[in-house]
Amino acid sequence: MEAGHERSEKSYEMPDLLSIMKRLRDECPWDAKQTHQSLRPYLLEEAYEVLESIDTENWDNLAAELGDLLLQIIFHSEIAARYGRFDFGTVVNQIAGKLVQRHPHVFGDKQLNNAREVQDNWEHAKITKEKRTSILSGIPQTAPALMQAQCMQEKASSVGFDWNALEPVIEKIEEEWQEFKEALGENDPTAMQEELGDLLFSVVNLARLSGVVAEDALRMTNVKFKKRFQYIEKQYNHNPQAMKEDSLEQLDQHWTAAKRSERDE
Repeated sequence: MEAGHERSEKSYEMPDLLSIMKRLRDECPWDAKQTHQSLRPYLLEEAYEVLESIDTENWDNLAAELGDLLLQIIFHSEIAARYGRFDFGTVVNQIAGKLVQRHPHVFGDKQLNNAREVQDNWEHAKITKEKRTSILSGIPQTAPALMQAQCMQEKASSVGFDWNALEPVIEKIEEEWQEFKEALGENDPTAMQEELGDLLFSVVNLARLSGVVAEDALRMTNVKFKKRFQYIEKQYNHNPQAMKEDSLEQLDQHWTAAKRSERDE
């Protein structure tokens, strides 16, 4: 159930939102039956819609999408409160306390000189404050694989386990590419999957050390592919059969025209 993006003449504040959510849980049949589990897809959907607004630089829509995401946090907090687990105040208190603890260079007297030192300090603080047994703990297993890979690499880097230059990473990619080709030549599905995974992991390393977020890079390429492919579909009046019956060379010509059209925009 998606929150609307309508603008209201009335000005609401956080206490109003909390009160509205409580009333919805009491009086709306749909809201009343929701659980943490049933809301999972909406939480993901709203988070991705926030990303889409940022990717497309649709700043007018970003506030509305952030509101939709905030609603999910409020919703989960209210559900938890009904079971006596925690409430929204607990959520606010915990994140505020965490921010103060993890920024001793702002709220304390610790000296941290750059963004990398701040990030490393944050990662190391998790080990002691949250009593984690591994610096790799805390990466959601449900996160996209590219995101997991980059997070693991960044955490390992915080203790010095990292490449010190791009060149050896590029060499590693070439090595993994050769190993994948060997598995491909042997028609070994298990080896092919393993070697392709190693290749992708190495490419994520290249992205990270180049200052690129791999997940964002692939998502933007997906957007680009979708736009170009839809341009091709338009040339065939959105008739899949007509596309299938045409030659690959002709399809590729339309693809080139789509790229040219982007440059002319």
